[in-house]
Amino acid sequence: MYEPIRTKSVHSTVAGTTSDFPHRSREEELDIQLAGHLAALLAVTDELRALVPSADLDTASVRLAEQVGRLRGGVVPVRAVPSGGFTDPSSLHERAHAVAGRALVVAASRADTVVAILAAERMDAHAAAGRPELSAAAG
Repeated sequence: MYEPIRTKSVHSTVAGTTSDFPHRSREEELDIQLAGHLAALLAVTDELRALVPSADLDTASVRLAEQVGRLRGGVVPVRAVPSGGFTDPSSLHERAHAVAGRALVVAASRADTVVAILAAERMDAHAAAGRPELSAAAG
């Protein structure tokens, strides 16, 4: 009924040939994504540190910077100078909680236990700080 194709298609794939652009593995893509989330969390943490200084935030910023550096192959993250445009710490805690949640999802997907624990701790800390009734109930 149908006649077989006798010529090569002009739309054939380039299977077996090398490509002109670099490809990254899934793990490399997850590393990049996770480093980005942690860098964003570090930026929000630095904003919070400028607004409401605390030893917990100082420790968290150091740990976050270490993990971003590790994921970026030893490149130390650029630390932004806090803008001072924020006056409401609860909105920053909400933002930090959301970013830490995204980092936790990627860390779990990547099976990075150290970062997953760090992200979960930051989520707990920001949830409690954003809602004082939680920290009063826990203590």
